[in-house]
Formats: sequence, structure tokens, C-alpha cells
Amino acid sequence: MQSRAESIAIIRALPAQLREKVAGLSDEQLTTAYNAPEWTIAQNIHHLADTHMVCIRRFKLILTSPSFQFTSYDVNAIAEMPDASNADIEHSLKILDGLQARWAILLENMSDDEWAKVGRAASPDRPDYSLEDLARLYSGHGINHLQQIQEVLDKMPA
Repeated sequence: MQSRAESIAIIRALPAQLREKVAGLSDEQLTTAYNAPEWTIAQNIHHLADTHMVCIRRFKLILTSPSFQFTSYDVNAIAEMPDASNADIEHSLKILDGLQARWAILLENMSDDEWAKVGRAASPDRPDYSLEDLARLYSGHGINHLQQIQEVLDKMPA
């Protein structure tokens, strides 16, 4: 099982890893679905900014609320929105630069009791998540999208 320190390190490292993967790519390379039906590179990056903003908000609400219940949203619909499908990824990368750094600081300063706090599922068929579970889940989320970006890069014509 991934340790807290490993989750924090992965969360902190994500923006630099993304920047390294996409350095020098053209707008066409960022927005072409080379690995259809999977998302484009730009959509992956915008998605990471969108979902990680939601996640840090969830962290803070779980930490400060007597009871927090997760709500769901349609990530595919969000990925099709104009701000989430265009080639200008710099805004999302800047969001991730600050967001991931702040998130890591928050995680590094949480007590054992805080790590154990739980957000409740909105429906009985969904699991509840502790903040420790969420940190592991979202560090893995970043890794999964780095892999998806690599898969798109691997399918690009030479």
C-alpha cells in the first residue's frame, strides 16, 4: 500500500511531470485525438486541473464539516467544454502548479485524526473515502493521466 509520504510526493511532482511530457508540442498535437476515443492531451491536462480542484475542495470540506457527502459530476461533458478542449493548456498547468503545491502542504500538516476523516458516498452502492484513501486515489489519478498522455504521444505520427 502506498504511504502518505509517497502520495504527497506524487501529488507534488505532477505539474513538473506534465510540463516535461508536453514540452514543445504544437496546438495540433495537443488537440488531435490520436488515441480516439480517449481524450486528447489538452483534455487530459484540463481534466486534471478540473478534478483536482474538486478534490482539494472536498478535502477541505471533509476537514471542516461535521459531515460531508460526495456529489458526482459528468467528467466527459466537462471535457467537451470550450475551456477544457482547447490547446491553451498553460492556464491549467498554472492551476496545477499552485494547487498541487498547496495540496501537498495541506497533506504534510494533517494529523493522524485528520487523515482518518471520511467523506460519505452519495449513494449506498458507492464507497465512503477517508482522506488517506482520497490522497492515494488522486495521486494514482495523476499517474493514470500521465500514462494516458504517453499513450497519445506513442500514437502520434513521427
